[in-house]
Amino acid sequence: MIGPWLHRAGLLLLAVGSQLSEAKSDGPRIALTKLDNEPFPPSYFENSDTVLFYDSTAKQVHLSFDGGLEWNVVNDEAGEMVGNIGGVQVHPYDNKKAYMLGLRGIHWVTTDQGVTWVPFELPVSPTSFGAPLRFHGRDSQKVIIHGAMCSPFRCIERAFYTLDDFKNIGPLRETPSGCSWAVGTPEFAEAVPDVADELSNRIFCIARGLKDPFSHAFRLVMSDDFFHENEDGVEAKINNGRPVTGVVNLASEKKYIVAAAKSQGTDELAMFVTDDTKTWHRAEFGNHKLEEDAYTVLESTNYSIQVDVLNTNARVNMGVLFTSNSNGTYFTRNIEHTNRNELGFVDFEKIANVQGIVLVNVVDNWDEVEKQGAERHVVSKISFDDGRSFEPLTVKDNELHLHSFTEFKNVGRVFSSPAPGIVMGVGNTGKYLKDYVKDGNLYVSDDAGLTWRQGLEKPHKYEFGNQGAVIMAIKDDGKPTKKVKYSINHGKEWHSAELEHEIIPALLTTTPDSTSLKFLLFGYKEDNTWFSYTIDFDGLHERECKESDFEKWPARLNEKNEPDCLMGHKQFYHRRKSDADCFITKHMFENLQPEFEPCKCTAEDFECDFNFVRSDDGKECTPAVALQAPEGQCKKEDDTFKGPSGWRLIPGNACKRDGGDNLDKEIERPCKDASTVPSGNSKNITSVITTFKFSEFDSHYYLERAGSSQGHDETIVMRTTEGSVWVTLDHGKTWKWEEILEGTEEIVPHDYINDCAFFLTDTNKHFVTVNRAKTIDMFEGPAERNDRGPTLSFHPNNKEWVIWTGISCSHSSACTKNSYITKHRGEGWETLLRTVEKCEFMAREDRENSEKLVFCDQHDNEDPEGQRTLVTSWDLFAKSETPLKDILDFATSAEFIVVAANDPDKPGSLKADTSVDGKVFADAKFPANLDIPVQLAYTVLESWSHSVFLHVTVNDKPEQSYGSLIKSNSNGTSYVLTKSGVNRDYRGYVDFEKLQGLEGVMLINVVDNIKEVEQGSTKKLKTMITHNDGARWVFLTPPEKDSNGKPYGCGSDQNKCALHFHGYTERVDPRATYASPSAIGLVFGVGNVGESLSENKDDASTFFSRDGGITWKEVKKGRHLWEYGDQGSVLVLVEELQPTRVVYFSLDEGENWEQYEFADSDIIVSSLTTVPSDSSKNFLLWGKVSGSNQPVTVNLDFSGLRDRSCNLDEDSGEGKDFYLWEPKHPFQKDNCLFGHVEQYHRKKAAAQCWNDWSDPHVHSIARNCSCTREDFECDYNYEPQSDGSCTLVAGLPKPNAIQYCKDNPDAVEYWEPTGYRRIPLTTCEGGSNLDHLEPKPCPDHEEDFERKHGVSGFAIFLAIVLPIAAAGGIGYWAYTRWDGKFGQIRLGEGGSAAFLSRDSALISVPIAIIAGTVAAVKVLPLLAVSLWRSASGYVRLPGHRGPRPYATRGAFAARRGDYTNVVDDEDELLGNDDFEDEEEEA
Repeated sequence: MIGPWLHRAGLLLLAVGSQLSEAKSDGPRIALTKLDNEPFPPSYFENSDTVLFYDSTAKQVHLSFDGGLEWNVVNDEAGEMVGNIGGVQVHPYDNKKAYMLGLRGIHWVTTDQGVTWVPFELPVSPTSFGAPLRFHGRDSQKVIIHGAMCSPFRCIERAFYTLDDFKNIGPLRETPSGCSWAVGTPEFAEAVPDVADELSNRIFCIARGLKDPFSHAFRLVMSDDFFHENEDGVEAKINNGRPVTGVVNLASEKKYIVAAAKSQGTDELAMFVTDDTKTWHRAEFGNHKLEEDAYTVLESTNYSIQVDVLNTNARVNMGVLFTSNSNGTYFTRNIEHTNRNELGFVDFEKIANVQGIVLVNVVDNWDEVEKQGAERHVVSKISFDDGRSFEPLTVKDNELHLHSFTEFKNVGRVFSSPAPGIVMGVGNTGKYLKDYVKDGNLYVSDDAGLTWRQGLEKPHKYEFGNQGAVIMAIKDDGKPTKKVKYSINHGKEWHSAELEHEIIPALLTTTPDSTSLKFLLFGYKEDNTWFSYTIDFDGLHERECKESDFEKWPARLNEKNEPDCLMGHKQFYHRRKSDADCFITKHMFENLQPEFEPCKCTAEDFECDFNFVRSDDGKECTPAVALQAPEGQCKKEDDTFKGPSGWRLIPGNACKRDGGDNLDKEIERPCKDASTVPSGNSKNITSVITTFKFSEFDSHYYLERAGSSQGHDETIVMRTTEGSVWVTLDHGKTWKWEEILEGTEEIVPHDYINDCAFFLTDTNKHFVTVNRAKTIDMFEGPAERNDRGPTLSFHPNNKEWVIWTGISCSHSSACTKNSYITKHRGEGWETLLRTVEKCEFMAREDRENSEKLVFCDQHDNEDPEGQRTLVTSWDLFAKSETPLKDILDFATSAEFIVVAANDPDKPGSLKADTSVDGKVFADAKFPANLDIPVQLAYTVLESWSHSVFLHVTVNDKPEQSYGSLIKSNSNGTSYVLTKSGVNRDYRGYVDFEKLQGLEGVMLINVVDNIKEVEQGSTKKLKTMITHNDGARWVFLTPPEKDSNGKPYGCGSDQNKCALHFHGYTERVDPRATYASPSAIGLVFGVGNVGESLSENKDDASTFFSRDGGITWKEVKKGRHLWEYGDQGSVLVLVEELQPTRVVYFSLDEGENWEQYEFADSDIIVSSLTTVPSDSSKNFLLWGKVSGSNQPVTVNLDFSGLRDRSCNLDEDSGEGKDFYLWEPKHPFQKDNCLFGHVEQYHRKKAAAQCWNDWSDPHVHSIARNCSCTREDFECDYNYEPQSDGSCTLVAGLPKPNAIQYCKDNPDAVEYWEPTGYRRIPLTTCEGGSNLDHLEPKPCPDHEEDFERKHGVSGFAIFLAIVLPIAAAGGIGYWAYTRWDGKFGQIRLGEGGSAAFLSRDSALISVPIAIIAGTVAAVKVLPLLAVSLWRSASGYVRLPGHRGPRPYATRGAFAARRGDYTNVVDDEDELLGNDDFEDEEEEA
């Protein structure tokens, strides 16, 4: 502890002999202190003259007990505090406490206004959070502190807590965005007195997803016992009683807690508000949407929240001001075109301590600014009725405009202070606000802004003291001055005092309550010498104010100049008269309290009740949801029932009901407005048929609302073969032809923003929508559209950033492809790089400093015939590097960047290089048992588990194509063989598919008769499944009986009797996948039971599994298309490419099927689709009228089958409507899959309700399991045997394990290879460690080895295994930061000129080129590989952005395909242009 004596004797004097100079007897006393460095803004202990500031240069804190008359450096006896302080923070609710945060794990707290400082130890590094300390609103001893715990590999942000001013400190949990007390403000504690004790220890934390570490999966969790009993906590139910993912921020504002969440696939935020931590509501802003970094929560009241929402692009920076109702649910628009800046600061201030008065600045010429980029004309407005109406500020007959928060030149509030009614500002009169220095003057109002007068010429910094008895100012024109001004009669008259030195003022401040007579001024000379001046007005008047010196001042006046009512009362202050010659010294540090007089209730005292919203004219409250009539009433449609009026008295409103309005009385309502209960049968299904007159559908894409987006639309954009575009906002019930888009050659949905899509033409005019086709804007492209590859590349975090790769031709040279960049979504294109094949953004959340990272495939010397080189830049090509030469292409898959290049050692063969960080590239090492001398072709498959699956072609002849499936280690450089003979087609696509929503479960088709196929026989295909990420493959177990109850007659030998499916290579619609990530564990397939897959697809039946592919059931004879709705609540089947007029549906997970007739005549259905998240109750059939070529769509709406949402008890995960479902492993008894048991919510089959949840949600990771054989796979150059063991490939020497010691001279020990390696995805603990059996000492480290093993075997295990993992490239952190990737990238297939067209998916020349569909190249993070978001768009990397929209939910390009973007207009075929020339020559 630093005792008081240190302050008297041991503190370092900052400036010996601080000089006091007396001005004339009626002037202030001025004290000067020279400072060593520029100070941080000072912090006061409220209601005192004790003040401190931080010196960031010297890393120390300066403290004064007398308002700055004398400064001392805080230090301890050992002198360890000086130079070790990282910051200081005063407690916002306790004026006795402050905290100094150290740089070396030692921190200090004072509980007596800095007299003593008590150290406490917390060995953490400074946090990256903006607020390392979070305070309790009622008990100041309770504090949460954040810090970073760092190892050589990473830093983890953690939260800790204290209940006793840091005498004891306990851990909370890891958190990426911080923890906060539920009772975070005094106002919140006062608002919930009945439950304040219950909430006293409640803590909210933003936690990472259970299986996905990226921000779109962040969760809001809470605990009442500091996460002791349940270390993960309980997820807060903030959206209709259910948790939400993507929570990015949490804040306390007066009596409210506000949470912001952003789903993957949108930049729109959802704001959730609570005033009791139990009941949350989503805030509704009408047609305005919140975007990240595009809204500002402003200073609010105890009965409403103020939010300013950006409603222009970021360059224009104008907003709309909204005010909420009392529970923060519904926001009404106050005023538009508010002035904002790029930091989100808004020209807005509530006049302190006066209810209902608001000052704002708005842009008067907003239309010219938006359309023409004109200089903005900012004008000031004031409201005296809580923002319901605004009027100009006036000085006599002239309008006054004041510089506000966006240009603030001081600290603290801009215009007002707790001094009641006294307001100041710098500005000018005239039509609009002009230059601060040139045109600014100081203006004063002492009636809360009603009237104004000029106080001083020129701009000044200003401050209020002694409850407004003294106001002080100093000129602020950027020039040195030594004169200060002050007034003791509300700015009517001014006096001067002189400083010792001329300074340029930096800040002028006083105590936060404006009660002190001392002012603190910091400034500097032009030679950067800093000074502190204290100006003390104590003694200027000799007497204390008495009762006659005060007036009863009405805080707010109406248009009749009478005291006005707000919140049911009039407000008055007992304040000093402006001409009283006295000061308030006896009660100097006491805040003035208002006096209230009640008013009769009027309409302004009421607001809309729960589930009601304001009508457009604001005069009524209309139901937001259907009302429920009381039981027994509404037997006839024309009956009425007593129901709520829609109004309620604003909570906290004090109006008198007697003689006033009572709008909240119940009223008679017509029964037709009440909800009815559906019957539950197929009669409540509706269908809408639309026929079209064009020739063919070409492509269509869902622009799906993400979970945090507003609205109810289900938007599809569809292109015809003629180039016209049609749009539906209601899932195909109505279609609109978009004339402006006629001539569209290509629709390009944004990779990360579902709301956005581009429409490219063959002219220089193109189009874009950013709001799901509600509006469409035109932009000009910098070059011709690229018809030989993708034109656009999108940034995952900055939606405005776009790369255009287009064709430029000139008369003097050949046509080339050049890349251009815009940071404004089509405006202001700049050349990025010339003569390229493509350029792409490479930003990822977990790729450090990658925001401006771009990779380009460029021809050397800008010669179109030149060798291709990988060119990278971390600063948008201000500088660049060329890490690899002679490449053929590059692709991204999850965290991996794979580059294919010509192998210099094997002409005609490929080699692959891989990078994770974008800087270091390593050669990929293929296993020795992969006997392929010349690597002609690869297909890069899905990457989701820290490994890449790669299909290497063995035979690429048409009708004979097959290859080997290999899997990489965690950095993509070392591969093991997982299965041979995997089927592919002549295009390079592979029968491989991951069951989305389930970890490590995949289906493949293998060629069973390879020798015969090599001789020209037809392939015999068999389907196999893995449940442990490819470590073990088995045949599918067939059902015992078919759908007619007849047994299959092929026996029990699975070599001769198994279930086989037609895979990706055979699909008519290549985007329709087996499973849905939102209907966890449900799987469809079309195939047959037998020895192998039938060649005739017409012999197939439709099968279904509800346990992730372990057991199967035949549900229908024949081949059908399938779809999942409402996360599996409704399943739909329709016959494929056969005349039909019926669909089949199941409401109980396939147990029973019903039929619905959707048309009077037959339709040939080619596709069945729904929204990518599978959360809709609407489906769309695409096809043609039977007997004609007329295109037709049929909307099927199942929403009428149920009338309620399911009830979920998130705490237990179960209830009457849900149960917890655990994925199983067929060879494990304890449900362990990848080392853990995970639990999902699944609706009970008998529950008569809808899921109504856009987030497939992992309830919990129930437990981690002990390691078994299933958690390991064969190591590099080892191969599996029939008994499941791993042995060295025949003929290979055993790996030289001791080489590890040579490569790492400081290593103490090494491990002999066992033939096994741990599956990267597993989280198992203990049990069988098959990859490390016995450690051995490295040469010359025998003593160290003995010493380590003699101490603790477990410690040695950690010391050895972790470095080995680090040497491998990625540690545990990498394993927790994974995402999924959908799609296959074909590498090594040649191509003709047709292959360069986006209308062709063929590659025919079989020589070293990368011919991949980088459709799959765009990565998408998986939420536990099970969240629909992971598959709700064209996959890309995650970060803060989500998936791109795609053609269909079932669409392979959609979130659950393994060959993303196979649609011809979405293919990115990677190839060597040389083969185009060869084709032409041929």
